[in-house]
Amino acid sequence: MELIKEHPILDFQHRRKVVFSFDGQPMEGFEDEPIAMALHANGVRVYRETQEMHRPRGFFCAIGKCSSCFMVVDDVPNVRTCITPLKAGMRVETQHGKGRIPDRA
Repeated sequence: MELIKEHPILDFQHRRKVVFSFDGQPMEGFEDEPIAMALHANGVRVYRETQEMHRPRGFFCAIGKCSSCFMVVDDVPNVRTCITPLKAGMRVETQHGKGRIPDRA
């Protein structure tokens, strides 16, 4: 994992380690850190793919104002992962296009 350990302005206080999944693969992060931060620490750089051009998007504004970090989290599309806290057991998936709620039979 790539973690920021020291910063000249910000004080990082990591909470307990939790396990979550990204596209079906188990990963670790720290509870309540933004999902995007945990993904970045695990080397994930592409979060979604645009609908028409199929272009990759990833971490951009980090303040919840753009749509670059939209992902499907626990079957909910369009989650802003840069501002959504990580919880144990979350299922995070790459979002393709606008995202859709999975069919449940």
